[in-house]
Amino acid sequence: MSEASPAGAKRVVIALGTAQTLAWASSYYLPAILAAPMAAEFGVSTAWIFGAFSAALMLSALLGPLVGRAIDQRGGRGMLTASNLVLALGLVALGLAQGPWGMAAGWVVLGIGMAMGLYDAAFATLAGLYGLAARGPITGITLIAGFASTVGWPVSALMEEAFGWRGACLGWAALHLLVGLPLNRLLVPPAPPPERKAAMTQQAPPAPSRLAMPLLAFVFAGSWFIAGAMAAHLPALLQAAGATGATAVAAAALIGPAQVAARVAEFGLLRRFHPLVSARLAMLGHPLGAAVLLIFGGPAAAAYAVLHGMGNGVMTIAKGTLPLAVFGPGGYGARQGLLGAPARFLQAASPFLFGLLLERGGVAAALSVTMALALSGCLALLLLRPAPAAAPEG
Repeated sequence: MSEASPAGAKRVVIALGTAQTLAWASSYYLPAILAAPMAAEFGVSTAWIFGAFSAALMLSALLGPLVGRAIDQRGGRGMLTASNLVLALGLVALGLAQGPWGMAAGWVVLGIGMAMGLYDAAFATLAGLYGLAARGPITGITLIAGFASTVGWPVSALMEEAFGWRGACLGWAALHLLVGLPLNRLLVPPAPPPERKAAMTQQAPPAPSRLAMPLLAFVFAGSWFIAGAMAAHLPALLQAAGATGATAVAAAALIGPAQVAARVAEFGLLRRFHPLVSARLAMLGHPLGAAVLLIFGGPAAAAYAVLHGMGNGVMTIAKGTLPLAVFGPGGYGARQGLLGAPARFLQAASPFLFGLLLERGGVAAALSVTMALALSGCLALLLLRPAPAAAPEG
């Protein structure tokens, strides 16, 4: 990977990173703040709200390959622009819902929008624009959008307090139309002309083994299961391990900064190596942190959060850069959709499954499962060999 960014990439990274922050904050991170008031108004449990959200994630997984294929063929600007309209429509549907099933319909529309407008679509757009040189821009947008929860949760809470949960949904919809849509439409370049796109496709590394796709799918599914489980249960896990409530919350707050710090390290120090190196190191973060937590208990809560957060931060980048380095830019979008589908399904199921493990087996049993998944993922990555053509391009 050349140290220099592709021409014009900085503007695109800032635009996409900002638009991605908005997209994640108003969809994936929405239920954490609004599920309780939604459930209270409609007279259902919060589990019902999260069930509708999980269904939206599963729909997003099913649509991923179709969206990726469309981006491969026509570029990502139109898809990302349309995603702002669809996400806004879903948020309006939520804000105007008159009952639980109307709310569920809003989540269905949001699921379609998430397939069209979250990381996989943005990564495919960058791969189509820059070919193998997209690694730096992919890292760049994850650096910015890594603050989506940091921004999204307080903004959702402020809007909910001022205008109610319906007003918060409508406020996010307005931001998509006033901020996200112009960013994606005006600052993301159109797809390159066919002759340039064909030349970039020829950058592909030597053909990988037939095991590359299933191995990567397994790695991403395992890492996304762990990420989803920790996002839902981290404070409860740390308290079950012996931390006080205040310590658990403070430690959980370290996840975001740890993710961003690791992404900065990937951007500055690790980018000279093949993405496999970064991914292998990242998959060790969770099991190392879990081992420390199991040995030392509550006092190690912060150490666990930092190690887990660093690994998870780099794996988000690897989700975009590994397929690019292993397979090349040709057919990247459709391949991302296929690789991401199992990960999204497991991510949707992970809060329930990990919660069941934690309740029935305790901290040791729950963490043993996630440690095994992470270590198996690291082993799978060791079976993949770096392709010579994916080495630095300069």
